[in-house]
Amino acid sequence: MNRKTLYGGIVAVAFAFTVWTLLHWLVIDPLASDFLSVKAETETARPIKLPAWLRVLDVHIAFACLSMIAGALNFSGKLRAARPKRHRAIGYAYIVSVFGVIVTSGYMAPYATGGQAVGMAFNLLNIVWMSYTIVALVQIKRRQVQRHRNWMIRSYSLVFTNMGIHLFEAVLARGFGMNDADAYATSVFVTVAALLVAAEVAVRGFRK
Repeated sequence: MNRKTLYGGIVAVAFAFTVWTLLHWLVIDPLASDFLSVKAETETARPIKLPAWLRVLDVHIAFACLSMIAGALNFSGKLRAARPKRHRAIGYAYIVSVFGVIVTSGYMAPYATGGQAVGMAFNLLNIVWMSYTIVALVQIKRRQVQRHRNWMIRSYSLVFTNMGIHLFEAVLARGFGMNDADAYATSVFVTVAALLVAAEVAVRGFRK
């Protein structure tokens, strides 16, 4: 598979998942009833202050969708070459959206399905994600384009955390009969590990 085909596939997945997320969030289940029903199965989950939690979730989803689309667009070589100012503006929009996701995730982490261990995993992931993103910014400020791209690959891979969690949760719950709460908690750790490995494979692949 060449890079152009791979990029096209990533963009297609990013846009499709964003549309699905917005449809589910705004139309199908705006009160997150399905997700909250799974969270209720976790005995160690902290009681949720629902109105505030839902508002934070709204902001979290909005920033997550923005980061997914902004990141996908900015890997376009044509955009970078023909519209460098637009590329830069989208890049800053990506950084702001990542920061927004991380701040809202930090609020929601103590209420994570699966309890304290999952909440700590999300907090650690946030630190790693922000670190990757900052390093990518520093590298481009130093005009280290390839290093900037490599760190952006690492950063952007973590945009797919929620999608990966949903996929692995479905496999574990439907395919292996795990209860939804345990399937969700397990899928968090599996997804994070898979994305970190996938990012390193991609970085090494682009060096060839």
